[in-house]
Amino acid sequence: MSSTFRPGTAGEATSEVELTISCRGLKGKDLLSKSDPMCVTYIRPFGESRWVEHHRTEVISNTHDPDFASKLQMSYRFEEQQPLKFEIYDIDSPSPNLDEHDYLGTATCSLAQIISSGKVQLPLTNKEFGARGDDHGSVVIVAEELAALKDEVILQFSGVKLDKKDFFGKSDPFLVFHKSMESGDYVIVHKTEVIKYTLNPSWEKFSIPVRNLCNGDYDRNIKVVCYDWNASGKHSLIGEFFVTLRQLSNGPCPENIFQCIHPKKQKEKAGYTHSGLINLDLYEVRQIFSFMDYIKGGTQLHCSIAIDFTVAKPLVFLQNIIISNVPNSYEQAILAVGSIIQDYDSDKMFPVLGFGARLPPDGRISHEFFVNMHPTNPYCGGIAGVLEAYRNCIRQVQLYGPTNFSPVINHVARFASAFRDGSSYFILLILTDGVITDMPQTIQAIVSASALPLSIIIVGIGNADFSAMEMLDADTVALSSGGVRAARDIVQFVPFNKFIKGDPRTARDKLAREVLAEIPQQFISYMKTNHIGPKPPQHNINILPPDPQLVQTAI
Repeated sequence: MSSTFRPGTAGEATSEVELTISCRGLKGKDLLSKSDPMCVTYIRPFGESRWVEHHRTEVISNTHDPDFASKLQMSYRFEEQQPLKFEIYDIDSPSPNLDEHDYLGTATCSLAQIISSGKVQLPLTNKEFGARGDDHGSVVIVAEELAALKDEVILQFSGVKLDKKDFFGKSDPFLVFHKSMESGDYVIVHKTEVIKYTLNPSWEKFSIPVRNLCNGDYDRNIKVVCYDWNASGKHSLIGEFFVTLRQLSNGPCPENIFQCIHPKKQKEKAGYTHSGLINLDLYEVRQIFSFMDYIKGGTQLHCSIAIDFTVAKPLVFLQNIIISNVPNSYEQAILAVGSIIQDYDSDKMFPVLGFGARLPPDGRISHEFFVNMHPTNPYCGGIAGVLEAYRNCIRQVQLYGPTNFSPVINHVARFASAFRDGSSYFILLILTDGVITDMPQTIQAIVSASALPLSIIIVGIGNADFSAMEMLDADTVALSSGGVRAARDIVQFVPFNKFIKGDPRTARDKLAREVLAEIPQQFISYMKTNHIGPKPPQHNINILPPDPQLVQTAI
């Protein structure tokens, strides 16, 4: 089960653990409804005093007793204290800015405390309204060491003649999957979507790592509960059943048609049989491949840079370029972000595009020009070459506008569309200080590009209103254009000013974490969606980029 098992040796004092988070008795701030809670977890890096955001759960609507399905996975190091802080928020809008949501409470402990107990329940304190003695509810954390297993299971279920729960209609059924823990608890690992107005639902197939579903133990109990969804957040139980992954591995068959049992009805009603049937319609197991598996197999990464040359910049910005050698915010961002991204670019040759400037000799406005001013070749050698081209360019063009993103996105998308076989993956880094003026066209370009091997990082520079950029990030609500929904999330927005304040020694590390946060997942999602596996490791790769998962863990 574990590739780290070596007979006759001592185990390393590091293991990967999974934390399951719940809350009980939250004190809401909404007058007419319950809260929509989310938990944010922070870690304190070894030897430092700062807290760094590490994980956010999903938002659960209308409840004061949420059980979050999103898991927190991290490395447990016996020799370190590893402090953790859990903050609970009532989410009021799609904004990722925590300051825009109601703070409900916080709790702190060390990872070792959770590991030693297996389960802890910590009282929440509220830094805004009370002392420790006030009752703000509690956060419950359950820990389990994960097996080193790189398989995932794909499952699909349907229901037949489920109980009718709504007085004026049918039911709105959904399934919730729980795994059993060594402590005897059951914790949520997955929820299906809700199917409205039916007693015969067919849920979409889903994939889940085997170690998350049963920790690699095919004989561990899995509890499946069927509910009727209610807008109040108080969902009605239809029934439940128990199964193991070993039984599910037999695939669709009579053995995997399950009676949905309502325990209370079974106990109280004579002649009760079941509340409907749940059928297993699909079972597959496949290996999970990591970002580094593809890089080792020869997938080439190509990074393009697009720079905003619109007129939003102040006079001192131009003076710093033309008169002095003081780096402006764009140069700082190019150096900071580019030095991170270049580790993942195969040949360190960057096509650099500009937009929003008037070009010599006739002053024509362009939203897609080569920053090195070469007529046919946009490439710059290394980040030093990008900076040199940028400084030369800004002396030759006139800052103008408007701020249109779609031309540069479509430019890179044309190249990405020629490499759909997994041999290459493209990253577009956009540096901007303005508000997008072609938002409909930009959304359309992103939606079209979402099916391509492409990720977009937008770095917001300065103090402009970047709320539109947060919408493009689409972490909460998927983008759509003309009725077409984005195939996957391909945009990551990073506010640069957030990282230039405070200790400059840690600014680059924090920026690296933010920039690398979504690229590997976006990369893997493209490969999985298109059923592309990595090629065998190549032996002619002399230098590999750092594993982004290890970079983030170390920060």
